[in-house]
Amino acid sequence: MDAVEPKSLLEYVLIEHRWVVVVTVLMPLSFAWKIYTTVRNYVVFKLNSAPKAHERKVKEIQRQIKEWLKGDRSTQLCTARPAWQTVSFRQGIYKKTFTNIDINLVDVLEVDKENMTVRCEPLVTMGQLSRTLEPFGLAPAVVPELDQLTVGGLVMGTGVETSSHIHGLFQNICLQYELVLADGSLVICNDLLNPGLFYAIPWSYGTLGFLTSVLIKVVPAKKYVRLEYHPYTSLPELSNRFREEALKEEPHQFVEALLFTKETGVVMTGDMVKKVGDDGKWNPIGRWYSEWFFKQVEKYLTGYKNGNKKTSVEYIPLRDYYHRHTRSFFWELQDIIPFGNHAIFRYLFGWLMPPEISLLKLTQPQAVTDLYNKAHVIQDMLVPIETLEEAIQTFHKEFQVYPIWLCPFKVFNNPGQLKIQDKSKKWQMFVDIGVYGVPKAKDFETEPSTRRIEKFVTEKHGFQMLYADTYTSRDEFRQMFDHTLYDKLRDTLPHCKEAFPEIYGKVNRHVRK
Repeated sequence: MDAVEPKSLLEYVLIEHRWVVVVTVLMPLSFAWKIYTTVRNYVVFKLNSAPKAHERKVKEIQRQIKEWLKGDRSTQLCTARPAWQTVSFRQGIYKKTFTNIDINLVDVLEVDKENMTVRCEPLVTMGQLSRTLEPFGLAPAVVPELDQLTVGGLVMGTGVETSSHIHGLFQNICLQYELVLADGSLVICNDLLNPGLFYAIPWSYGTLGFLTSVLIKVVPAKKYVRLEYHPYTSLPELSNRFREEALKEEPHQFVEALLFTKETGVVMTGDMVKKVGDDGKWNPIGRWYSEWFFKQVEKYLTGYKNGNKKTSVEYIPLRDYYHRHTRSFFWELQDIIPFGNHAIFRYLFGWLMPPEISLLKLTQPQAVTDLYNKAHVIQDMLVPIETLEEAIQTFHKEFQVYPIWLCPFKVFNNPGQLKIQDKSKKWQMFVDIGVYGVPKAKDFETEPSTRRIEKFVTEKHGFQMLYADTYTSRDEFRQMFDHTLYDKLRDTLPHCKEAFPEIYGKVNRHVRK
């Protein structure tokens, strides 16, 4: 990254030696917070006090909205959750001018083993949800890997995981939503009751109402994941294997790939199993002393280059696998704590990892933000899987950021913002291309380069995840996403347009910092 001139001694430390603050202050605070929330969530769930409290909290949300209705309505509505508490790197500046509605919906409400569902509030995290379900022998059908991702964020934005080539996006395992509309009314929607609203809520980014609970599909969970590593030194060969695994009639439960250069990477396929077999090694990647997962994967590629052509197999504890990228935030943490994967650091301080993303954002000075704006990419682009090779070539030309995360997923032919081209099919296979890091491309410029990627994705009938920077114009954004059902609902739901901006008004680059 290019240097940024610090304005004070404190800012100098935060820029040049940010790891000092992260290791000595943020990591201990994060660890204390994890202990508190884990104990608190366990006690609340065991006491079964959350369902009754839920009714009270929803009524409080309704009260706040009705107070807004009584006023002059000169401002629009959003949640009062501080922007720094979200996992998204960006912070919406609209929070400062909108009427903020307090929403303290943080609990798992009910686990129903008979109907294989779990009902929870929108601020429940993936780590909290998988931990709560583990004693029941259950897991969400799709578990986006970062611990701190919330149910509400994954519904209103989106979420993808290595089981998404079977189950689709996180929204596709959501069976029912409860939300408060702009007139203060509480509505339930599913594919039979208010189906239009049910299909429009995903990707709506909180512009149709306030989500208050979600009913989620769960699946039986086994103790381990048997994971196979398939290294490649040819992009066509890797792409072919990746597509084949995603499109099999009876696929593996988990499919994922990491690219370490334009031509080299590792395809991983996995399945839940009850016990560790004798054809591979046990690897508890969630232990505090374990290497960062992407570094472990890279070693298999190195071994392959050095002549080890045998398929490698590991047995990983299920929750460790689900959250395998959490401890290093995929590979973003290596830029903040360069020695974070060193053996000595892991053994001495690994138990404090990772720091809370919210605390990293809260303590980030403007100079670091400027640095990220100028020389950092955090993007997930979603394109049809048959365009994978061309997409990688394009991303390499514009960004040249590695590793790259590849995750296949189904887009179902349902109403809503995501549309497939062949309406005769029930679904189409896409791939999430995740690019996170410092670009090495010679001609990289943040906005022009991202604009060219957005153009490519639109031309391929793909989509952009909304947590990331969106440089498209409003018309271009509407070309990428189908607004037909969404516009109809905004026209018919009471006070909707008055209370909420369009999606574009909350995600385009000019309303974020």
